[in-house]
Amino acid sequence: MNFDELYKTYRDKVYRLCMGYVNDADEAEDLVQETFIMVWKGLPGFKQKSSPGTWIFRIATNNCLRYFSKKKKMPESEILNREINENEKEENERKVELLYKFISEFEETDRLLISLELEGVKQTDIAGIIGISEGNVRVRLFRIRQLLNKKFKDYGYGN
Repeated sequence: MNFDELYKTYRDKVYRLCMGYVNDADEAEDLVQETFIMVWKGLPGFKQKSSPGTWIFRIATNNCLRYFSKKKKMPESEILNREINENEKEENERKVELLYKFISEFEETDRLLISLELEGVKQTDIAGIIGISEGNVRVRLFRIRQLLNKKFKDYGYGN
């Protein structure tokens, strides 16, 4: 796979991962660009011991962790003041915004875990990317989902 194919295939997924981590569109774009600069530079040495997606997500994850260590504090999430519309598209956009808001409130490893899960990365691959056991990934994702469900219920969504 060449760089252009990798970029087209993974750019949006990496953006969503970064957005879930930093909850700021401009910062997420910067992290995406840094990630793909590193992918471009590292492509000749990529030995395909893992899938290209796992390799790219690992680079993106490391960039997010470096971002966090530089900032030492995540930016505060803005409170969503927009009235709920009956329009389904706007309602879904609000739920996505809330999801990113909720994810940004988690500790760094949990933010990365749920962001990778939302991108459809296999739990085995997540374990390798994050550096924890697959069993730990399953348990933590279960707890994260429970917490997200509770947060959505507190906002009036769900049962």
